[in-house]
Amino acid sequence: MTDLEFFYQLKKSVLEQYQNSYPYFNGSWKSFSSQDILNLIDDIQLITKQSISEKWIYTHLKPEANQKLPRKDMLDILSVYVGKSGWDEFVFNGNIKNNNNNFILRFSNKIGIWVLFFGVLIAGFFIWKFLSKEEQKLEFQNSFTKDSIAKEEVKAYVVEDTVEKQIDLNSSTFNIDKATKVVLKSPFYKPKEITILPNEPIPKVELNPNDYAMMLKAFMKSDIKDWQTRKAQLQKILSDNLEVMVMLPNNLGAEYYNKQEFSQKVILPTASLKKLKIVELKQENDNKISFLRLTTE
Repeated sequence: MTDLEFFYQLKKSVLEQYQNSYPYFNGSWKSFSSQDILNLIDDIQLITKQSISEKWIYTHLKPEANQKLPRKDMLDILSVYVGKSGWDEFVFNGNIKNNNNNFILRFSNKIGIWVLFFGVLIAGFFIWKFLSKEEQKLEFQNSFTKDSIAKEEVKAYVVEDTVEKQIDLNSSTFNIDKATKVVLKSPFYKPKEITILPNEPIPKVELNPNDYAMMLKAFMKSDIKDWQTRKAQLQKILSDNLEVMVMLPNNLGAEYYNKQEFSQKVILPTASLKKLKIVELKQENDNKISFLRLTTE
């Protein structure tokens, strides 16, 4: 490599070092702003105890192509900034790396066919292992009615060292390679914990319904028949301290309802009520519903 090519490598290393100090920067020298230049000057001063001018950066670092090599004292400063003792060490290490790469290239040319052959065999083995791994699929049903439960109504979490990580049930399958504890949660069904074993099919998981949540869901989706009866039933299942948050679309915020306001909305249902979906539900010790979070379907 020529000295100018090594300088291009040094520019790349400087940019990487700058990104270590300012992780939010994810650009190139072309997109390097005036504020980035000021930040770089401060960072170089902090690390090397030497200074570099804004004009020098515009002249030598910002351009994509350089016509000549800058002064060695400036190259030394940048080399120290990227962790070397100076420009000579930067070039020396670069030559060692290039020589190793050339050696590897010559070596690989001699044994390339064998490497390719064994590589294909190994890749084929791992592909076979992956394809033969049992894919697990979670399906749910109501433990009483035996009706299937939509995946949108259930959230599943893998539990590892007491940490819960949610599983995307919208993807049809997922793979495991060890016994895995999974917690199932839903606004309409009681929580349940299951253990999934590798290479063993999962039977359809039965969930016990949350009676009060199911009743409220039915009220919200059905047409009114006997509003007096519905009012009495709502009084029974809703806490006096009920809080209801209706999340508005397009991140416009939320609407708040207390028990009286929400009960009135449910007693006299409208088309907008039927579009609401329960996404979070909390209950008191007596099972009365104390909190609801709703979104619009």
